[in-house]
Amino acid sequence: MGNHSDVTEFILSRLTARPELQVPLFVVFLLIYGINLLGIGAMILLITTDPRLHIPMYFFLRNLSFCDLCLSLIISPQMLLNFLAERKSISYAACTVQMYLSIIFSDIECLLLAVMAYDHYVAIFNPLLYMVTVSRHLCKQLVAAVYAVGVVDSVIHMCFTFRLSFCSSNIINHFFCDVLPLLVLSCSDTHIKEIVIFASMSSTQVISFVSDLLSYVNSISAILQIRSPKGRHKAFSTCTFHLTSVVLYFGTLFFMYLRPTSSYSMDPDKVTSVFYTLLIPMLNPLIYSLRNMEVKDALRKAMNKLLTNS
Repeated sequence: MGNHSDVTEFILSRLTARPELQVPLFVVFLLIYGINLLGIGAMILLITTDPRLHIPMYFFLRNLSFCDLCLSLIISPQMLLNFLAERKSISYAACTVQMYLSIIFSDIECLLLAVMAYDHYVAIFNPLLYMVTVSRHLCKQLVAAVYAVGVVDSVIHMCFTFRLSFCSSNIINHFFCDVLPLLVLSCSDTHIKEIVIFASMSSTQVISFVSDLLSYVNSISAILQIRSPKGRHKAFSTCTFHLTSVVLYFGTLFFMYLRPTSSYSMDPDKVTSVFYTLLIPMLNPLIYSLRNMEVKDALRKAMNKLLTNS
């Protein structure tokens, strides 16, 4: 793992150094964390228990929700603790695990968005053969491949990052253990690692984003062939909200990772990280589900059943 014998723990920074903002920010992000746990957890439970939602579209959405939930669980507890703790330390091993898991689920989310865009295209282009084209077996294969890519990519990052030496300082100018703050902190030559980051992000983020755009371009082309104005409006509305989520997520990732090291500025990057680790996962259930009549009906049925039993 390289020469890191001088570092046994890291010190994480807060979003802001202003002491009067620590408690208000703690309350805000505790609320966001609670909404994430309740909203995403409810969505996973609803899709799992309602037979009407056992179709490919919601199978992928459940996996996306699981990734969002995992990202919140990986990032939020340590972040909330740092708002109130005097000593904001994290052990070397815990930092390694946090970075490893955050990369896995970030990659999985990127690739799942591309898979979901393809799924939407098939549902719009050929709805009669949708269940045949996107079969249960194909869904499982796609999700398994997505998870495998995430794990392999994270292992590559871990091998390169923690072979670096951290000898001058152990203070990470970020609220969680991420690749870029550790590169800035390292006293080793990071050129090879920067190349690995660029190649890795190009192969996951860029390819996924291009796949998303191609799928949505084809989807829009198919929508324009729909004769019913009501059908076109409904399809356009769905694509617009999905594409908004894609642009927000990939836009923040591109800003974070596809830049030269000389332009890295950790303070703006901390704010950017909040979007893709906490805020976008909170918005995904609204964007992907509550605009959907099937999910609304399933939620209404579940609420009525809960009220009847109580």
